[in-house]
Amino acid sequence: MTSTMGKVITVLGVKKPEDLGVVLPHEHLNIQIPSFYTPPRGQLSEQMQNAPFEMQNLGWIRQNPYTHKPNLTMEGEFDAIKNELLFFKENGGQTVVDNTVCGLSPDYGYLKRLSESTGVNIICGTGFYIHAAQTESVLNYSEEKMADIMRSDILEGQDGIRRGIIGEIGTSWPVTDFEKRSLRSGALVQEELGCPVIIHPGRNAKAPSEITRILLEAGGIKDHIVMSHLDRTFSDLNMLLDFAELGTYLEYDLFGIEVSHYQLTESFDMPSDAQRIQFIKSLLQEGYEDKVLISHDIHTKHRLMKYGGHGFSHTLINIVPKMLSRDISHQQVDKIIKCNPQRWLTFFK
Repeated sequence: MTSTMGKVITVLGVKKPEDLGVVLPHEHLNIQIPSFYTPPRGQLSEQMQNAPFEMQNLGWIRQNPYTHKPNLTMEGEFDAIKNELLFFKENGGQTVVDNTVCGLSPDYGYLKRLSESTGVNIICGTGFYIHAAQTESVLNYSEEKMADIMRSDILEGQDGIRRGIIGEIGTSWPVTDFEKRSLRSGALVQEELGCPVIIHPGRNAKAPSEITRILLEAGGIKDHIVMSHLDRTFSDLNMLLDFAELGTYLEYDLFGIEVSHYQLTESFDMPSDAQRIQFIKSLLQEGYEDKVLISHDIHTKHRLMKYGGHGFSHTLINIVPKMLSRDISHQQVDKIIKCNPQRWLTFFK
């Protein structure tokens, strides 16, 4: 295998980072998330959990996305995803990073077919999602076995499809023993191969710092690590800025979710897109313009355009113009949607 230093690994092969153009760094093009299922509360939710996707049901589904069972899988949506990627391309998008790993039912052949049929670059990940999403056999994996799997996925791949990132590595709160092994093995492989890493932190404001500590102590490289989901993790700007000092990439990746009710942590009020932009603007003002990334983390059907959702082009069509109207410069926007993700995705060894 030739060196990947200075290059990016897509499902169709090795490319130069500058060939990636506009990048969505955190999406799911094919995923199943039964571990997210939230039992119904009350008679209405009981009746609606298997309801069809219809206009009259859409408001309830948006409020209760994880109770609606048909919403928890993208299976059978190849044509819808293909059309979305073509629309994304028409609107200036060029690359999507798929963060679907063990525990989320990844299908890498599916991703290759999507890339071939749309011309959109797709980068896929290796590694392990949260403890609750794994089978008993996977939960018993040693750090060595986890590292061997990730190393092989990156260097060799399967059916000619190599993984271009580690992650999203999933953690809960508190971080479980399995998840600590997963983090440490990911850091080991990152140090060895020089690959990008992306993290799904547990739903607690203490989680990003604790995860970063575990990664760095195990050899992880902070300048090549993305901490995801900051928009559902930090509601306090000072806590966000304290974490930013640790040096990882800072990802706001739930753009398009503007329902304040967050089923997975009901004590947390989900911010609006306007509030996400304000947090990002604060980060830029504090000098972190080389560290910010944005995406949608689409992982349920109701967020697809086919089902009345905002779709994968939302940041390009709606968010970028709003950023510009809020005195975020064109240069800063280009860093956020192009330069920063391109740099993160580039192998440094």
